[in-house]
Amino acid sequence: MTAPTSPTALPAGISVVQGTALTLGAVLGTGVISLPALAAAKAGPASLLAWGALLVVSVPLAATFAALGARHPGGGGVTTYARLAFGDSVATALGCAFYLTIGIGAPVAAGFAGAYVADELGRGRGTTLLVAAAIIAIVTTLNWFGIRLSARVQLAIAVILAAVLAVTVLIALPHARSANLHPFDPHGFHGVLAAVGALVWAFAGWEIMASVTGEYEHPTRDIPRAAAATLAIVAVLYLGVAFATTAVLGDHPGQAPLSALLVTGVGEVARPIMTVVALLLTVGTMNSYFAGAARLGAALGRERSLPSWAASARCRAGSTRPVSRVAPCSSWPSLASAPSPSWPCPARARRRRCWRRQEPSPSPT
Repeated sequence: MTAPTSPTALPAGISVVQGTALTLGAVLGTGVISLPALAAAKAGPASLLAWGALLVVSVPLAATFAALGARHPGGGGVTTYARLAFGDSVATALGCAFYLTIGIGAPVAAGFAGAYVADELGRGRGTTLLVAAAIIAIVTTLNWFGIRLSARVQLAIAVILAAVLAVTVLIALPHARSANLHPFDPHGFHGVLAAVGALVWAFAGWEIMASVTGEYEHPTRDIPRAAAATLAIVAVLYLGVAFATTAVLGDHPGQAPLSALLVTGVGEVARPIMTVVALLLTVGTMNSYFAGAARLGAALGRERSLPSWAASARCRAGSTRPVSRVAPCSSWPSLASAPSPSWPCPARARRRRCWRRQEPSPSPT
């Protein structure tokens, strides 16, 4: 069995705060916009139990990745752990599966934000694809110039998103009604299980951040701290949004509860803010995944699981530019062939209601 190779350490690596921002971007995805409503529809107020259960399950998951990352820091991430446990073949298959699917999933995430922008502007598929392509290009550029730039940008995005989500919950909570919490469990235990199934993807992302563990300035100390901070922030934001969705919006939270909560507290003028939030959530998520993918690709090249150019002298010196192009380049064919997005968007629903109101009545005969 080949011993895992750690990338050459670079001076002045990312700090615990930047690492927290990168991890938060990977875990806190665009699902926070619509998943609270979906969970509430399946389990009612008892959906809070589903959120809580998944947060409890996330504790050992985050602790495991933090412990492994602190013990084996490097770009290989999960492939390093698989190589140590099961050998080269399993590690190669797992690593290539992680690495190559990021380019396929990126257009889906970018298309989510593109659909929000297109609907807010009253545009169609062309605008959706243009915005999605711009997001992919921005995230690619950030990672082209290195982890320190992408980490600084990610920190700014994380601060803005956390502030917006927290303010949204705080200004909506005064409108909460205890009647919206009764009956607490209208669909029984099966409803809670259905909500868990819908929410499980809201807690993914720890695995890809294992690939940036080699970039920490003090990995043994900072990786567990970043994981703990991320888990605490995610718990507060998720539970806050879930409770506000149930207590304020009741049985009919709509397809985009965050937007409805913000409008409840501020008014209709606040709706465009959710379009900005969708853009920031998408950029933050893709930035984290592209950062992890670039380092994973370089590690796979060093282990001869990818072609030799992935382990060029620049990669061995710490640069990931030779492999940072693979994920975005593989995204373009998927983006070009993507169907028109059908994600729930408050702007689209609001426009349809306006069209229905403007339809002329049939002329009397």
